[in-house]
Amino acid sequence: MQLIIVSGLSGAGKSVALHTLEDEGYYCVDNLPTSMLVDLARKMTANSISYDRVAVGVDARGEIEYLKLFESIITQVRSLGVEATVLFLDAHTDVLITRFSETRRKHPLSKHGAPLGAAIDTERAILGFIEQISDVAIDTTNLNLHQLREVIRSRVIGQNRTPMNVLLQSFGFKHGTPHGTDFIFDVRCLPNPYWSPHLRPMTGLDKPVADFLSEQKLVRQMVDQISDFFLVWTTVFEDENRSYLTVSIGCTGGRHRSVFVTESVMEKLSKKIDHISVKHRDID
Repeated sequence: MQLIIVSGLSGAGKSVALHTLEDEGYYCVDNLPTSMLVDLARKMTANSISYDRVAVGVDARGEIEYLKLFESIITQVRSLGVEATVLFLDAHTDVLITRFSETRRKHPLSKHGAPLGAAIDTERAILGFIEQISDVAIDTTNLNLHQLREVIRSRVIGQNRTPMNVLLQSFGFKHGTPHGTDFIFDVRCLPNPYWSPHLRPMTGLDKPVADFLSEQKLVRQMVDQISDFFLVWTTVFEDENRSYLTVSIGCTGGRHRSVFVTESVMEKLSKKIDHISVKHRDID
């Protein structure tokens, strides 16, 4: 069971960190009172199936007395058999001031008209107890949103990263192009089994149609080149924070060529890519 505690300066990227962890399958809770961490760990051990990967945000709002006891609280959490990792995010004060100015948000400790710089200094002092025992500290001063996500994925999640889900779907152009697709490949240029009377009632899943198409040089080239493209680029798409990738392959009716090509590409990609599925939109 994994518990990642995300803390740090306001404006340093805590929300980005929690959203990244949520995308990776963690159950996330923001601004959890520090006094509830031990109770949360007990809940995780009592129901490990539902709460085996949890991330919580802890900040400087309230319960300062518990922040001073943070190290002993983490010790108690780990004694319950929960793998606890403390992530602390920081940035230079002038950068934090610029970020607040750009977003026009109010600092959570900026009370009674206190200047923004003073609020940041107060927060830094309050969270010093967490920073001292953090397992991973990230300075986000020179990181943009995408870079921060990648750093969190590599340094915090590591090998437990959730792989990208790839959907391959066939369709027929005469029924309209599919919505929400990332790539569309047009295979209407390939030889069409529809013009063979004995193949017309069949689909690309039937062996006679598959045998006909597999004998065509252009079909083999199309399958190989689509497959090679995604074998090269899938990891790049995944590194760009994609959770899903949808690839649509279309012919005229969506019953013969697109179905066969989709199945053939699936066969090649499934040897190298996990979490891949197939859908034939217009086969019926």
